[in-house]
Amino acid sequence: MASAPTTTARAAQDELEALYHISQTTTAHHDDVSALLMEVLKILETERGMGHGTLTLRRPDTDVFVIEASRGLSSAERERGQYRLGEGVTGRVAKSRIPALVPDVSKDDEFLNLTGSRKKMKTAFLCVPITYRRRVIGTLSADRPTATNDVLDRELNFLKLVAGLLAEAVAASREQLQERESLLAENTLLRQQLGQSYHPNNMVGTSRVIRSVYGQVRQVADSTATVLVRGESGTGKELVAKAIHYSSARKTKPFIGVNCAALPENLIESELFGHEKGAFTGAEKQRHGRFELADGGTLFLDEIGDISPAVQVRLLRVLQERCFERVGGSRTIKIDVRIIAATSRDLEQAIEDDRFRGDLYYRLNVFPVHLPPLRERRSDILLLAEHFLKQYSESYAKDIRRISTPAINMMMEYHWPGNVRELENCIERAVLSSADNVIHAYSLPPSLQTSEETDTALLPSDGASLKTLVDSYEREVIVDGLKHCGGNAAATARHLKTTKRILNYKIKHMNIKAERYRGPADENGS
Repeated sequence: MASAPTTTARAAQDELEALYHISQTTTAHHDDVSALLMEVLKILETERGMGHGTLTLRRPDTDVFVIEASRGLSSAERERGQYRLGEGVTGRVAKSRIPALVPDVSKDDEFLNLTGSRKKMKTAFLCVPITYRRRVIGTLSADRPTATNDVLDRELNFLKLVAGLLAEAVAASREQLQERESLLAENTLLRQQLGQSYHPNNMVGTSRVIRSVYGQVRQVADSTATVLVRGESGTGKELVAKAIHYSSARKTKPFIGVNCAALPENLIESELFGHEKGAFTGAEKQRHGRFELADGGTLFLDEIGDISPAVQVRLLRVLQERCFERVGGSRTIKIDVRIIAATSRDLEQAIEDDRFRGDLYYRLNVFPVHLPPLRERRSDILLLAEHFLKQYSESYAKDIRRISTPAINMMMEYHWPGNVRELENCIERAVLSSADNVIHAYSLPPSLQTSEETDTALLPSDGASLKTLVDSYEREVIVDGLKHCGGNAAATARHLKTTKRILNYKIKHMNIKAERYRGPADENGS
């Protein structure tokens, strides 16, 4: 019996020494929280025999606790160690703020062993909350060999003292975690915004032919294949090139575009391949070309059919060997560049006329993508017009609310030789000229005002009769209703608070083509 006080005194002295070492560690590592936490867990293991020491932190603005520091756990085990408030022993401690003691984890059903680090071992588990400003911000837990209840209770009280010493440091660590996650979230958001700006899903159009283009973009995006985008001028070939780039693994690398038709023949080699100082008159310093600037990313060669035979030869070598020399230089430069080319010309005819090299054509035409002209995707005209209307209304700070039915008829009948670019320019002009928050037929360029279905004769300035004006207004209301309801007559009748029979009579009487306003599902007969 005489040895009991001596044993108690020795245990108390050991606890004080461990607490002193932890206090010194807190002072020594006040500017490095991660090192501090790892050193404290090491002290618990070496001086107190507490293995698998684990410190969890509450994720900012959540009820999830993740492992911030640990001893004896692999990275995979740490990843698995996530606890929700009230989940398992750790989650229960975090929720109740009451320390927990499991004398033998192999016999406790509530012990989840999420990390998978304990293999049915006969071990005691101790867990205490870490509280800062009356809020649980983390937990501290450890294993130790099973012992009597008195010994385990004493160890649990010791762990509570350690948690109190660490509260300030853990709060600082949690702030670092919050800042780190905030920066990661901001970085992810910026990358998403960059990618989504040119993602196929955000390209405007739902017609069958344009959906086929989206499918091709998704197929080729993650490959390194050279792509040749074919289509008339103004169809959006560069937009497709950007969609491919920003949907690929190269999306964080440069996207460099060059319009081959816009560069003089004597400058295009310098633009593409760069030049050395003194290579020609005016070359006062070394200049990197577009190939070097696009290294690791994508080079978009627009209007590739306009380059000269001499440049075609050099471009063929780059495509074959992925290397080149600057103009006036002799050093071979290796590059890792994906090539996306585009043209509105008939390259096959140019090959027959000896204006374009056949071997270069086959190098470029690995994965062709054909962009249809706007006249072949008429169901997209309204979608595109609404898109540009919103875009330029915001740009010019104008509250343009809708496009009138005569203007819609005009756009639907027009053949759009300039394709999407011409439509965009028309809407921009109409937004600028609108005086009553509506795009009218007379707001559009004269080139569009050629159809008998524009109803321009019904304008008040033409001296139309009251009946004509009323009929015109009624027609516009019905067409707006059909647009709103996707061309569905029954839904339009409900929307306009009339019967389907009356609405169908007026549609037939006014020769309104309801099928124009149907969505892609209706367009395909589904």
